[in-house]
Order: sequence, then structure tokens, then C-alpha cells
Amino acid sequence: MIKALTGIDTDTTKEEKKRDMSINLGFAYLNLPNQQRVGFVDVPGHEKFIKNMVAGLPGLNLILLVIDASEGIMPQTKEHIDILNLLGIHHFLIVLTKIDTIDAELKELVIEDIRDQLLHTPLEKTEIIETDAISGKGIKQLLKKIEAYTEQTSEQVSNGTPRLNIDRVFSVKGFGTVVTGTLLEGELTVGENCYLYPNKRKVRIRNLQVHENNVQKAYAGQRTAINLQTLPVKKSRAGMFYQPRIL
Repeated sequence: MIKALTGIDTDTTKEEKKRDMSINLGFAYLNLPNQQRVGFVDVPGHEKFIKNMVAGLPGLNLILLVIDASEGIMPQTKEHIDILNLLGIHHFLIVLTKIDTIDAELKELVIEDIRDQLLHTPLEKTEIIETDAISGKGIKQLLKKIEAYTEQTSEQVSNGTPRLNIDRVFSVKGFGTVVTGTLLEGELTVGENCYLYPNKRKVRIRNLQVHENNVQKAYAGQRTAINLQTLPVKKSRAGMFYQPRIL
């Protein structure tokens, strides 16, 4: 689905391709016709990877709840909905996918079952977009809905103390440790000193990237990769966050 929307395949590891399922967090972005750039975080749906799923949630504004038309709502679907509600995320679009694999009668039964199972939840009146990633059916309609949502969403505040929850940590040869996450508020600037919480370790921003492009400054709401000087990978982990301070 993400590839159909953006052209970017977020399943990048051999294991993900072999098993045809998301294991790690995946990231993509898209420039909309209204000149807005939106970032996508693809989270795994399997119950064994709930920790990975939760790590990718901070900073999200809109959830595309993808439901396979041939399977309907699964136990993991309900679990994800419960987690999102607990975290205070309430903006959803239900994306019914693979609709070309079932006939019209079964599709109506699936939609009816979805409505029944979501009754008395924050999603009971959420719009259902019918799509098929292979044929492209419904993809343009889904993009229009995403674009309409961006026009209703206020910009995130870039003043105040920056805060970024880490969702990935890895090492790049010749550069060192890189952490990624969604910048929840404030701004980050190359050369700034930062603190890694909760151990309050001081680090320095060596380089910044937003959607694979080097930048001097990152702003609230952006997916951000931070190259940190003199910090071993083992000293940072998902869930920590950085609060920059000019020292």
C-alpha cells in the first residue's frame, strides 16, 4: 500500500521480503499536489512486533488503518486500535485493501462486519476507502483524502525546547551512530549540543537529514535522522529522546 501511494518500498530487509510482511519500521514520503510533503511510517501488524509498532507512533497525525478485504478485522487490528486510542491518536482513515480479490457480495459483508466490530469505538463513523494496491483502484481517492486532511491540520510549533523520541538506532560506516524519529516540537540545528535522556549524556549533532536530504535545520513534525558524534550505538536505544541545549 505504501509503495502504491509513494513509489517507495518500505520492506527493505531480506527477512521482510522472504516472509512478505513488515518486521521493522518503514519510512516513506510523498509530495502532494497542494505542495505539502507528508511522511509515512509503516508499522508492523504482527503481534510479535508490537514493540516496533509502538516505537513508530510518536508524532503521527493521521492513521491509515489497513484491513485486508479477504480477512476482515483480525485480533491484531483490534489490539492496534486499543493502543492508538490509549496514546490519544484519534484521526483515522480505514483503508480496505485487496478488494479486487473478492466479489461485490463478500465485500459488502466485510464492510458490514467492520462497522459492527467498530461500533461504540472512536472509529465507528470513520470513512472506509476501498483500494487495491496492485490494480491501483482507489489510490487516487485515498491520496485526495490525505491531502484534504493536511489542509485541516495546523502546523506544529517549532519554537520552544526540541524533543525527539528515538525509534531506530544504527551505525553508518564512516559516519558513526545515527538515530531517527519524528521531531515532536522545536527545531534541531547542525552543530548543536544535545542531551540523551534519561541518562543525560551530552552528544553533538554532526549531521541532519530529512527524507534522505541533508539539511542544516529540522523542524517540528519532520521525520529526522541525526548523526551523532562520539556516541556508540550501544549507548542509545529506541524510546530515548534528545533535548538540544546550546552550551
